[in-house]
Amino acid sequence: MTEQINTADLYDERGEELESVAVQFNDLGGNSHFSGPVRTVKCLEDNALVKTVLGTPGKGAVLVVDGEGSLRTALMGDMIAESAVQNGWAGVVINGAVRDRVALSGLPLGVKALGSNPRKSGKTGSGEVDVDVEIDGVRIRPGAMIYCDPDGVLVER
Repeated sequence: MTEQINTADLYDERGEELESVAVQFNDLGGNSHFSGPVRTVKCLEDNALVKTVLGTPGKGAVLVVDGEGSLRTALMGDMIAESAVQNGWAGVVINGAVRDRVALSGLPLGVKALGSNPRKSGKTGSGEVDVDVEIDGVRIRPGAMIYCDPDGVLVER
């Protein structure tokens, strides 16, 4: 979405209709504010599904990647992020690590992640796409709206 939505104002308006993810993600993309319908990938230290999904038309969606909080390998780097931009994704929220932080910061894409690691991930394709994921006790289901900015992440219940 091109409209800049502030999560604090949105929470003031909608309150209990929204869940707040308390994880303190780093803002690593060029867009600080991003929102859209959720798509999900659940994977551990293997980014083949992340690459595949972000290589398809995003139509303004936000990919939520549950990497189980692992910082041992990066689940997205600059090449996959560039693919996401070319395919119309609004952003990516990764419960795990990314790499190529400097390049990510220059892309017109919202990116939130726990941190970074230059180490590549596996490429076997293990994991699941478009399943409910849980981050910090918040259930995130495909199709729900997600709103992200420097204050945090809000998800429709």
